[in-house]
Amino acid sequence: MKPVLIIRTGRAPAPIRARHGDFPHWFRLGAQLEPQRIRVIDVEAGESLPPPSEFAGALITGSAAMVTERAAWSERTAGWIREAMDVELPMFGVCYSHQLMAHALGGRVDYLPGGREIGTVTIQMLDAARNDPLTDTLPAEFRAHATHEQSVLELPKGATVLARSSRDPHHLVRYGARAMSAQFHPEFNADVMRAYIDRKHHDMRREGFDPHHTFRQVAPTPLARRLFRQFSRHHGLAAG
Repeated sequence: MKPVLIIRTGRAPAPIRARHGDFPHWFRLGAQLEPQRIRVIDVEAGESLPPPSEFAGALITGSAAMVTERAAWSERTAGWIREAMDVELPMFGVCYSHQLMAHALGGRVDYLPGGREIGTVTIQMLDAARNDPLTDTLPAEFRAHATHEQSVLELPKGATVLARSSRDPHHLVRYGARAMSAQFHPEFNADVMRAYIDRKHHDMRREGFDPHHTFRQVAPTPLARRLFRQFSRHHGLAAG
């Protein structure tokens, strides 16, 4: 059986890692992956990606980096994403990697107009989601955790938007039968979201946001997490 690849494009801040773990751990739990089947490759640290054909699927993490920086490791990963699309590898990118997938396939990424989006946000399903095998049972709205400054401003040709928020029109995107990405974080739990708000509260105040209100609005996001799990199950990646 082929392994499931977790492409690590960054790491959580040290205080959050110490208390809550890090991206690969959250991805494994959220997608219900069997530990013995996972292979983690840290592209930000310079590790090389094997050919996509060696894996059953790939989940791609978030990062504190910016896609617009065009770092060498990031651009190499974008090239790998294009190769993975050619062989129809199941892929799910989150936050930074949502943006990286869109960039790799011809979209445009830049700073989100109006500043960062952070906290538990309302995700609104669009008409296209009603005919998608992974979103057709979701309600018209659900909650998800988000923290980002950049966003997908223009979609790649052929991509389909499945969901949006009031701030970001491209929160959930499908690129093909086996490739999706989410700007929101289906792998976050409420404690992790609160930890990010705590860490960003000075920046939020400087930008005119109320971090205490945002902190109080944090709530569980079971449907966002279910979407992540359903992707893994649908493509034969998840335990059970």
